[in-house]
Amino acid sequence: MQSSSRAKAGPSAPSGPGIVRATVRSAVFPALFPLLFLLPLSGCAGDVRGGEDGRLNIVTTIGMITDVAERVGGERVAVTGLMGPGIDPHLYKASAGDVRRLSSADLIFYNGLHLEAAMAEVLRQMDGRTRTRAVTDGVPVDRLLTPPEFEGQYDPHLWSDVALWMFVVDAVAETLSEIDPEGEEHYRRNAQEYLEELEELDAWVRGRVAEVPEERRVLVTAHDAFNYFATAHGFEVEALQGLSTATEAGTGDVQRLARLITEQAIPAIFIESSIPRRNVEAVQAAVRARGGQVEIGGMLFSDAMGDAGTDEGTYPGMIRHNVNTIVDALTRESASERVADASRR
Repeated sequence: MQSSSRAKAGPSAPSGPGIVRATVRSAVFPALFPLLFLLPLSGCAGDVRGGEDGRLNIVTTIGMITDVAERVGGERVAVTGLMGPGIDPHLYKASAGDVRRLSSADLIFYNGLHLEAAMAEVLRQMDGRTRTRAVTDGVPVDRLLTPPEFEGQYDPHLWSDVALWMFVVDAVAETLSEIDPEGEEHYRRNAQEYLEELEELDAWVRGRVAEVPEERRVLVTAHDAFNYFATAHGFEVEALQGLSTATEAGTGDVQRLARLITEQAIPAIFIESSIPRRNVEAVQAAVRARGGQVEIGGMLFSDAMGDAGTDEGTYPGMIRHNVNTIVDALTRESASERVADASRR
């Protein structure tokens, strides 16, 4: 089955390093703006300070970027991630404490592509005061997807395709080497080791996905965060919400999915760790009202990773969890098939 993820590659370039061009301008606390100018100016771009222990002070937004920065930076960096497990980056607003952390950083890594929409103005104000880098700038433009419902902008959820996320590893290594030339060999070596691990992970993903029959490669989730996974592995993606969780799902969305699930006998649908499960459960109830059966196949990590110290709290572990959850749910016998088998006996 070919992917019908409602997204296609687009020709226009992504935003450059340190620039946020947000079309979705969610309100950021106006009271935070004065803090940006009251804080010390010693963090201006070009002045790499390092902490008391000599390590670079790195601040990241989402957990997937935190994982890359820690793996590539190693002992030469101290990384602070702003968004932990269960946090929705689409809606996340910077606190006064976040602004202080951002202002004191030697370098800020963020995703870009409007993922951190509610932080866009804060990140824009940081540009020129502190080095900032949108890690998605390292991804070839022709590999990015442009969903028509997102006003011509790019889909930011590219970590669901391991092969694309490898470009981010290169971007982080390049940026760290630029601001800390003495550590270049260290960063390049760490990046190479991580890339080799991700190459093996990508091959494993392809092997596991091959277990799902093409007619069952329909991924129904809470919001549209798996288009890159779908494009890479021949899935069709259906979601209650669009790319941004700022868009609320309505009754019509629930009924549309319920009808699709019933007509195509889709065996499982999935909840996400950073989004309340009630909407997906509403779809399940609507399917039952139509006389169908669908199981909740498990929880996927879409916009946030798992708890620190767990396998899912790392990028490779998150990917393994998601793929195992999807494959296991879509390949096991569905409730309707079990009923049919029982009747034949």
